[in-house]
Amino acid sequence: MPSFTSTSSPWRKFTFIFLGITGGAIFLIWLFIIIVDPWGMLPLSPPFHRIPISTNARYSFPALAINQQFDSAIIGTSTSRPLQPRILNKSLNAHFVNLSMNSSTPWEQEKIFNLFLQHHPHPKVIIINTDNIWCFDDPQRASRPIPLWMYEGSPWVGYLKMANQYALQEAVNQFLWLIGLKKQRYGSDGYTPLLPASFIYAPQKVNHVFAEWPKADNSAMNGRIHTQPTLSRLQRIVNKLPKNTLKIIIIPPFSAEFYGDSGRWTDMSWKACKANLAHLAQTIPNTTAIDFALSNHFTQQRNSFWDPIHFRPFVAKIIMDGIIKAVLHQQNLPNNESQILK
Repeated sequence: MPSFTSTSSPWRKFTFIFLGITGGAIFLIWLFIIIVDPWGMLPLSPPFHRIPISTNARYSFPALAINQQFDSAIIGTSTSRPLQPRILNKSLNAHFVNLSMNSSTPWEQEKIFNLFLQHHPHPKVIIINTDNIWCFDDPQRASRPIPLWMYEGSPWVGYLKMANQYALQEAVNQFLWLIGLKKQRYGSDGYTPLLPASFIYAPQKVNHVFAEWPKADNSAMNGRIHTQPTLSRLQRIVNKLPKNTLKIIIIPPFSAEFYGDSGRWTDMSWKACKANLAHLAQTIPNTTAIDFALSNHFTQQRNSFWDPIHFRPFVAKIIMDGIIKAVLHQQNLPNNESQILK
């Protein structure tokens, strides 16, 4: 028995030392993560000037949504990412944040909208980008990983949620930016160009993308019914806004090649959705609905797009000009009336 004790004692001592060092290292890594707080959403976060750091905007945008320097917001998917707050701010005397997220579902868009509204109960202007996902589907889930603790519930849960490899990775990236060793990639107002400035527009590549894109459904109606399950969600979002908030609902442009043949399923589905959006706008004060998805010189030209739904910067400028004109016109309407523009 004495022999066993003398042999096992060094191993027990080694085990305690090893566990102590490992536990201490883990604690120091966790401490580093929560002090840097890469997404700026922890309750006791040091007042560093952080920037959006993550490729997945679902992590970076909650901090923008609660930022008090903004009084207006853009909600949508990647098809509204080209809208620049800087341009809208100047003309509308507002401070926009673009909270549009790639591939975001209406469910996710409602989450970021609710967070923004919670911290800005009287926003000046809200722009809601209603592209095809609003007209044809309503998945009750996120399309990519989403940190729900940032959007609802107690933010103190975040201290536990930070104990993971992704948080460490983003804490390192944020720290490198804080000490000047990393360039800022994503805009502090939510706007970041879809493609790098060095990207050269290649018509042949665009043609290839167009050829691979799913075609419009030109089958006959055959008694099928158009349903837009997301419109009740949109109604709920808009109804939460104060009467004096300017509400802009836009349908972004996409290639006219995918509008579908007149009277066929895709064409009639879009027309039904647009009619419902127009009706929604008409029933809510201070609301403007703008339809940019029309067959015209821009939508009929492939060189207006990167792919069938993502338009180029010069088209984004046309859209922003249209929004500005609509808002200025809305402000001149009596009794906060609504308007439908095409």
